[in-house]
Amino acid sequence: MPRSEYPRPQFTRDEWLCLNGRWSYEFDFARTGLERQLPQSKGFDKDIIVPFCPESLLSGVEYKDFIEAMWYHRKINIPHEWHDRMIFLNFGAVDFHAQVFIDGHCVGTHWGGGSSFGFDISDYVQAGGQHDLVVYVIDETRNPAQPSGKQSPRYNSYECFYSRVTGIWQSVWLEPMHKHALKRCRVLTDIDNNQITFLPEYYQVKTGCHLQVTLLEDDKKIAEGQTLTGPGTSLTLKIDNPRLWSPDDAFLYEIEYEVIDRLGRVVDKVTSYTGLRKIHIEDDRIYLNNKPLFQRLVLDQGYYPDGIWTAPSDDALKHDIQLSLDAGFNGARLHQKVFEERFLYWADRMGYLVWAESASWGCDTNIRESSSNFLSEWSEIVIRDRNHPSIITWTPFNETWERRKDDGVLHDKILIAAYDLTHKLDGTRPVNDTSGHFHARTDLWTVHIYDQQPEELQANLLAEDGQVFLKNPEWEAKAYRNQPYILAEFGGIKWSPTDVKKDEKRTHSWGYGNTPDDIEEFYKRLESLVDVALSSNKLAGYCYTQLTDVEQEQNGIYRYDRTAKFDMKRIKRIFQKLPTWQQKTSAINPEKDNIPKSNRNLEYQPK
Repeated sequence: MPRSEYPRPQFTRDEWLCLNGRWSYEFDFARTGLERQLPQSKGFDKDIIVPFCPESLLSGVEYKDFIEAMWYHRKINIPHEWHDRMIFLNFGAVDFHAQVFIDGHCVGTHWGGGSSFGFDISDYVQAGGQHDLVVYVIDETRNPAQPSGKQSPRYNSYECFYSRVTGIWQSVWLEPMHKHALKRCRVLTDIDNNQITFLPEYYQVKTGCHLQVTLLEDDKKIAEGQTLTGPGTSLTLKIDNPRLWSPDDAFLYEIEYEVIDRLGRVVDKVTSYTGLRKIHIEDDRIYLNNKPLFQRLVLDQGYYPDGIWTAPSDDALKHDIQLSLDAGFNGARLHQKVFEERFLYWADRMGYLVWAESASWGCDTNIRESSSNFLSEWSEIVIRDRNHPSIITWTPFNETWERRKDDGVLHDKILIAAYDLTHKLDGTRPVNDTSGHFHARTDLWTVHIYDQQPEELQANLLAEDGQVFLKNPEWEAKAYRNQPYILAEFGGIKWSPTDVKKDEKRTHSWGYGNTPDDIEEFYKRLESLVDVALSSNKLAGYCYTQLTDVEQEQNGIYRYDRTAKFDMKRIKRIFQKLPTWQQKTSAINPEKDNIPKSNRNLEYQPK
């Protein structure tokens, strides 16, 4: 069974049933499936391997043209022992619009290609019974009201647009639970007062039930408390001698939640974890655990040659983080894709700093329908992932070029709405309204500058008065308020070891600027660009483009298959450099192994 690990490691229950594997499918190019009664299907003629999209090799389909509608089917067997509980059908992600049917009955509808969702199917199934599960997918990649990220709007991939992703691309699973079970729990860590506050939500509440929370350090109980279940209840636990989470020591406290009824019976048990850490802004600097932080990030788009958006294995997710650490980075800007929770789990375990971002491209901010599609999905993303200590910045949008089309009113409204919504859902992290341009309201000032010569980068990075780069001063000047300054994309140097000799034109790969004539020129250009970024006292961090090649875009530190293109010791020496202003006050020791010994070789094993 592919991708058989538990999909939600920060909120784990003992009982669950993975539905990945062989399903049947049918494309519906004319979108006549509803008329043909396909919700009542007992199976289709062709097979697909879930959770891999039909465009991918691992799906067994590899269909490369546009798929605006398709149908999935599989039989599901409900265990006998689930007879007295709610039964949820969960989807990690389905791109873009999903309608789900059990035995021909619609049990739910969802919009959003990167957010997780689930439906209570208890009224439609019987314990011990077998049922027909059908999923109808609509995915209009070229619809300007639908976010699609880096999926190509043309038949072929080109420049920085790649293979499309249709339908189910993350795990599907069944999970039983008591009607008074814990729905979710917001975890707020406070290092200044040595405490953690828990804000629980329940599916249903009943008078007399209570929630018990136990906090463990290396399997040893260090704190516990109880609160009655109900809307608005909370619980705070004090911690003696707290151990903070950081790239130097990615320590995670274990959490046990138990919902206990009035008779003392445990009706729901969930295991989780948290990292005790703080990220905040003072003036134009970013602080981690009250120490100034310089972010040496790499752009990670999360594409795979055989799975496209879906990693072939859980180890592949962990391996990508290790590759980044081995190259000298302390984190990543997750770019134009909502990464699955398993990736964030490994980032938490390995002390890896990440910026979380939506797949916003394709969604025209000048179209009102875009606001509804985007904001509803973005809220689900933030709520799902806000407990991960590795996430230190939210980025709803990336390079909103459509700002230029009119007076920018609708563009600014949706960016401001996304900024305000994100802060209401999570007030503990900075919000970067759009990476690059054009800013409307933001906590960070991020710019993208792909100059290939150090002198040009130096000239464009700072204005004559020493202030930040403004893509369009007329529009953006009002949004700049001395925020921390991040060079959120730079470099992108094209290099393919298989390129033809230097005196011939290279046409089969894509990147930024001209290709270096030889590998020594590559190293020289790379180090000179990084040195420019490090020399500025204004800069609070950078993000280099990019971790791996992606299809025709060949400007990665690694090849698309994750093999090394360069002398990685030499690459690491370049990216481990610290800025002048932080060399004596660094919160992160670049000479230290980035994975703490206490977390090495720790595999997550669901019960």
